[in-house]
Parts: sequence; structure tokens; C-alpha cells
Amino acid sequence: MKKIGLIGGITWQSTQLYYQLLNEGVAKALGEKHSCKCLIESVDFADISAKQEKGQWDLLNQEFAKMAMQLEDAGAEVLLICANTMHLCADAIKEEVSIPLLHIAEACGEEIKNKGCKKVLLLGTKYTMELDFYKDILKEQYGIEVLIPSNEDRELVHKVIYSELALGIVSEHSKIKYLEIIKKSESEGVEAVILGCTEIPLLIHQGDCDIPVIDTTAIHVDAALKFAISAINQV
Repeated sequence: MKKIGLIGGITWQSTQLYYQLLNEGVAKALGEKHSCKCLIESVDFADISAKQEKGQWDLLNQEFAKMAMQLEDAGAEVLLICANTMHLCADAIKEEVSIPLLHIAEACGEEIKNKGCKKVLLLGTKYTMELDFYKDILKEQYGIEVLIPSNEDRELVHKVIYSELALGIVSEHSKIKYLEIIKKSESEGVEAVILGCTEIPLLIHQGDCDIPVIDTTAIHVDAALKFAISAINQV
């Protein structure tokens, strides 16, 4: 199989999910003794989040492109950014490497299309919800209408991610608040909810909701496994 390069630590809580799901997926596909060939370049989340807050996206583009190049130099054959928000750096990375970067929003769009949904709620950091980099891919490439919560609800969703989930804190109170936000969106015709932050699956699961839950972490991993393992079938 191809060696997968992971840019992680954004946060390590979700990166450990990537590592677990990748290895479980390889074992299921190839046999229980098999595990994933991967490399991890892990960042200091305190530094990354501080730069996000200051809007220093040019610096982040440079740093993430450098990490991608290091992973390619170390033998990675495909790249994953283990976070939704940091796909803001995807174009900068693609300019500097020759190996594929599997974009999480494209994997998400394929899953939503397969489910036949046309109108979705996007939950994530304030950057993912409010900036266009994610919504534009879903709209322009897949014809999906994307709704985001109200200002007040966006602040709550963002705060829970950074002050709780990023630290491994899973609060029943926060779960209830998230589910209330999802429920409100259903009255606006939303057909599915995107867990557009790779930490949110620590809090919300399909069994919690009446509409389809789009778990971007699991979907991103599945796309990576299909890409990496397809190399075996082509030999």
C-alpha cells in the first residue's frame, strides 16, 4: 500500500482518531495482522491556534507547505491534513509537493452526494463555518447548499471545540447544545449535518441525530484507505 503522510496535532485528540481508524481500516481490508504505513508531522496546537486567532494565514501556509515537503521527502506518497480548518492551507501545499493531497471537503462532498442530500448544516470552527474555502467546494463541485448556525450558535460551537474538545473534554451539556442547534436547522430543510471539525465526532454520533451525520474524520480516512490500498490491487 502507499505510505500516508499525516499533518496532525490539530489537535492530537483528532489525530489519534485518524491513526486508530487508518490502522483498523487496513486490518479490515488486508487482514488482522496488517497495519497502516504512515508518517506523522505533528504541530504544536498552541502555536497554530494563536496564529489562527491573529489571522496569520500566510505564515501558516508557509509552515504547512514546509511540513508537507518534509513528509514527501521522508517517503509519503499521499497527504492528509488531520483537520478541516487547516485545509485553508491546501492550495499552498499543492504548489510545493508532487504527491496528492486528499481534500477533506471533497471527500465530504462525495459522501453527501452518495446520500442524495442537497441541503446541509455545517458545524466547525468559526473559520470553517464563516470563510468560503469549504462551502465553495461543496457548492461549486457538488451543488450542495450549505447552511451555518446563527452568530450566537457559531460562537458556542467554536468555543466548545477550542476550550473542551481540543483538550479531550466531552461535556454532556455541550452535547445537548449542539443537538439543539442541529434540531433547529431541520426546520429550515436541512437533510444532513456535517461534523466539519475532526474533534466533533468525540461529541456527536449518528445515533444522536434524526438526520444523517457526516463524520468528516471517518470519511477522510476512508478516502485515504481507498487511495492507498488501490495500489495493491493494481500490481
